Amino acid sequence: MRIPIRSVPGWKQLAMLAAPIGLGLAFVVGAYLYSSAASAATPPPAPDPVLDIPGQPGLLVHVIGAVENPGLYRLPRGERVFDAIAAAGGLSPDADTSRLPNLAGRLKDGEQVKVAFAKTSSGTIVVRINLNQATLEELQSVPGFTPAFAEECIDYRTSFGGFQNTRELVEILGMSEADYVIARRYLTL
Repeated sequence: MRIPIRSVPGWKQLAMLAAPIGLGLAFVVGAYLYSSAASAATPPPAPDPVLDIPGQPGLLVHVIGAVENPGLYRLPRGERVFDAIAAAGGLSPDADTSRLPNLAGRLKDGEQVKVAFAKTSSGTIVVRINLNQATLEELQSVPGFTPAFAEECIDYRTSFGGFQNTRELVEILGMSEADYVIARRYLTL
């Protein structure tokens, strides 16, 4: 069976007009899809954790030494040295409070606040060991820690998710009070 095809009068003029418009539209859509695919393919640059600097407004201050979390801190203008130390988590237990910087001094942009460590009678600096992250060898270097007790600390840390307080050495693991008084100066959490 034959199907009769009828054409619209003037279809050649209509085709000549529609073809360039259709090709132009196809070109614009193709260019848009190509540019959006190219921009999605390039990943944003990864931040460098070493140079991770807080946002722009305020003062940028570097706090180092015997503080809980030394590093760069962004503080509002007009803040004092005390505020910079507080932003760094406060003084660590091994800070030498007789050699603190002027806590009431105003901060300047780019300033470095240094908090001195306390020295022992032999002149060496007390190094604090993190009880929840230390290796077996590091724990054995703490006065009052035998190899067996250091192993018990690691087992406790593994089984119960870490220490919440250094006092748990006496209350849970059975360390003597005399050893604890000496060892707590060398430990942190």
